[in-house]
Amino acid sequence: MSYQDILYGVEDGVATIRFNRPQALNAMTLRLLEETRDAFARCADDQQVRAVVLTGEGRAFSSGADLVANMSAPPLGADGKLDLGLPLETHYNPLIAQMRSLPKPVIAAVNGAAAGAAANVALLADLTIAARSAYFLQAFVNIALIPDAGGTWLLPRLVGPQRAMQLALLGERLPAETAQQWGLIAEVVDDEALAARATAVARKLADGPAQAIARIKQSIHAAAGNDLDKQLALERDLQRDCGRHPDFMEGVMAFTQKRKANFKGG
Repeated sequence: MSYQDILYGVEDGVATIRFNRPQALNAMTLRLLEETRDAFARCADDQQVRAVVLTGEGRAFSSGADLVANMSAPPLGADGKLDLGLPLETHYNPLIAQMRSLPKPVIAAVNGAAAGAAANVALLADLTIAARSAYFLQAFVNIALIPDAGGTWLLPRLVGPQRAMQLALLGERLPAETAQQWGLIAEVVDDEALAARATAVARKLADGPAQAIARIKQSIHAAAGNDLDKQLALERDLQRDCGRHPDFMEGVMAFTQKRKANFKGG
């Protein structure tokens, strides 16, 4: 598939998906979401891809939904009335599900604004690294909507109900450094270092034990819905799988021989 609204490439085991509507601050159209979903499907199918970087072209990660483009052909329900739940059902929610279920780590490299649904897409990545000038904005209340793309699920879990309410009700910018202090994102770096840092992290993961990384991702994401007993049972089962994979013995041998492990993955 040739893309119009994103850029896609693979190098050294790392796939990069880049929103590519810089003239509109990478505002999300349905086509952009469709292309992004197609790119994630390619990442899932390509055995050469072992980590994914999601970022934006130009001076923004994404300003969120493209209201002008989307409302020029508004989504209508079966009753002929405006139905803003429809694009969530058909485009945004499947993208979130893809990112979470992909057995490969997804790193969001947030350059500039990450607003509306795009903020939550970025925050739902496995690791989120932001430029120092970046910010996150739950802009929904400013146009009389609620946070979507997983925002109402994610925010109270990460920052508690009071701060989640603050972000959702006030609709104010959250600077990257504050987002890191609150535990919303993993790391903040100088603007000029963002691309290199995100790539370095992705390449480290791409060189790691792919089967163990996939199970780490699975177990940590499962924890939010599990009680302790269920999580302990999941850890047991996944650890059993890891121990039977050749990467485990390679890791042990590399440790005892004081050399870098050569993980095969798969």
